[in-house]
Parts: sequence; structure tokens; C-alpha cells
Amino acid sequence: MHARLPNEFSASRQPPLIVQVVRQYLPNRGGLEEVVANLSGQLHARGYRVRVVTLDRQFTAPDRLLPATEIIDGIEVVRIPFRGSTRYPVAPQVLRHIGDAAIVHVHAIDFFFDALAWTRPFHRKPMVATTHGGFFHTQKYASLKTAWFNTATRVSALAYKRLIGCSLQDTRTFARIAGDRVIRIDNGVDTGKFADAAARSPKRRLVTIGRFSVNKRLDNLLGAMQALEAVAPGWRLDIVGVPGDLDENDLARMVAERGLSDAVQVRIGLSVPELRAVLSECSLFASASDYEGFGLVAVEAMSAGLMPLLNPNTAYRDLAAKHPEIRLCDFGNPELAAGTIANSFRELSADPRAYRESVMQAASAYSWHQVAERYLDVYRELLREPASRPRGDDTAAGRSN
Repeated sequence: MHARLPNEFSASRQPPLIVQVVRQYLPNRGGLEEVVANLSGQLHARGYRVRVVTLDRQFTAPDRLLPATEIIDGIEVVRIPFRGSTRYPVAPQVLRHIGDAAIVHVHAIDFFFDALAWTRPFHRKPMVATTHGGFFHTQKYASLKTAWFNTATRVSALAYKRLIGCSLQDTRTFARIAGDRVIRIDNGVDTGKFADAAARSPKRRLVTIGRFSVNKRLDNLLGAMQALEAVAPGWRLDIVGVPGDLDENDLARMVAERGLSDAVQVRIGLSVPELRAVLSECSLFASASDYEGFGLVAVEAMSAGLMPLLNPNTAYRDLAAKHPEIRLCDFGNPELAAGTIANSFRELSADPRAYRESVMQAASAYSWHQVAERYLDVYRELLREPASRPRGDDTAAGRSN
């Protein structure tokens, strides 16, 4: 629950409409969906009008058609059809739902980012975009992705007043194509959702949370558990999330192949209360991910009082550099990872209360109440700018930028 925030607008003034455009939204659950839901909630609480435009099917349940319109937690949600790949879903009807927007905010670098950029000479809406890791989550097609980024993405970026890097890694990457129009706003985190939920006394039990995607490297995490069980039997791991590139059967096979059926439990689609109950039996959070745009779930784990053990990808190294409570753990080397897990547990056990207070305090800096103010500064800047010149003055997307 969020405290009601002061309304920024008087009854006599029509509040601006902020349209958030994102490929997946509630009831789908994931990091991107959580960010848009929390930002939208903060805007709504401050008196802004908010509309979320998203796709009409979940990628994990493509045969189920969701309602075309819905109100979720006070937020107007509009869902539109799409065709093509889930990596680049084509949904031109987005243009029908931005006509009354004061600002259009695009989340992630996909069809919406490109299409709204190239049609800007016609809709002429002030636009911002949040990067959310771009499309570099895996090394697959790396050369093609780099070429696209340096050409099509570079041109599309011209149409945006601001590009918001949600991590230091993203900010560095996008500054190469958009210069000083890129600003950094680290992702906000719902620090109340799992607040203080971790086990009260140290337990030899880890949890990992997230979509079952290839880049999460659950195979490496299971390899570390196998090495850990060989030298210190009795450890437990909970894998909590929703299907992605892998489904429940894939994970069951991976667990069985490593002889870990008694040590690892896979849990699908838990509610927040159910997940809090799992966290109450855990002391450590583990992520073997090869790539993260920011590391949102790691901060959620910190808010619970868990010790994060994170694979040293770029985003996690940046996060660990800011927070000494985090331990980097090379899950690509099972024996080394097993040793890091055991050593980290001993550190935690030495003074669990002090560590818990420290890690929860570190997480509080990412609360949405604070992060939303930085987004609002961007919106206010755009709303103060004079109206665009009459149609016809620009001959290419983004020339007025």
C-alpha cells in the first residue's frame, strides 16, 4: 500500500494525461510490468491522469485474449492487438490512443519505440523513453543487435526529448547514441512488498525470483547447488517465478538430472503473501543472471533482509560497488560459487541483526516515492516547454530536438 500523496492540481485545472506505452502489463508479472505499475500508481496518487497502452495477449498465454479496456488500481489500461514476434511485436493501433496525451512515455526499446518516433511528425507528442536494458539481454544475434542499435535505434532516439537510463550500464550505453539527452534514473522498487520478510534466524536456504529466461542462467545456479550439496548437504533452494524461455517441465528435468530433487523446489506464479511466506524461511538471495538492465529483484531481496549473492554481470557489479552488503558470486564456476555461498552464510551468521538492518536501509533509497519525483521532474520540464511549431515545419522525425 502507498500512502496517499498530495494532489498537484487544483479542482479547476485539468491534470495532464501521461500515456505509458509498454508491451506487457498486468496481469502479467515481471520487472518491466512492476516498474510501469508502480510509476503509474505514483502519478495517479499525485493527481495526474494515467493511461497504460499495452498488448492484448500475454506472451506466456498467447491464446488468451485480455479485455480491450480495464481499470486496474485506478489506472486506465488499453490493450491493442499485435502480430509478429514477441521480441518485436507490431501493434500500429497504439497511435489511436495517444491523441489526448500531454506526454507519451515509452518503456523499452522495441516496436513502440521505433513506431512512435517515426510517426512523430504526425502526432507531435512530447516523448520520453526508459531503456530497461535495451535489447542486449543475451548475446544471441549480438552483431545484428549492435548494428541495429547504431543505426535504427540511433535515428529513432532523435524523436525523444529524454532517454532515461534505468541503470549506470544503460546510461553509458545510450549516451553513445543520444549524448546529453540521456539521464540516469535508477529503477524504483516497491520496497514495502517484501519488507523485513526474510528469516529471523540464519537458515541455509536460498531463493531466486524471476521469469525463467535463458539469461537468468538457472543451469549455473543449479550447478552451484550441486557443488554445495557435495561438500555441505542440507542446503535448500527455492526457484520462484513464471515461465519464460523455460517452463516448469524444463526446470524439473534440470533439477532431476543433477540429483537435486530433495534440495530444490520450483514454485510457479506465487502471490505476494505466498512469496513472503517462502522468504520467511530463507536467508540468502541468489541470481546467476548473465545480464540485467538494473537488478530490481536484487533490491527487492535487500528490502526483505536477504543477503544477495549476484553473478558479476555489469549491472550487478555497478550495484555492488554502491552497496557493500551485496556479495558477488561467480556462478559460472560451480565450486567457486559453492565456496562463496558458504562463506557468505558464515558472515551473515556472525551478526544477522546488524546485517539485516544495514541491507534494508540500503534498499530504502530505491523507494518509488523518491524515484517518482525524478520522473516528475522530467515530465514538468517537458510540460513547461512551448508548444510545437505548426505541422509542416519539420520534415523528419525529431528535427525540432
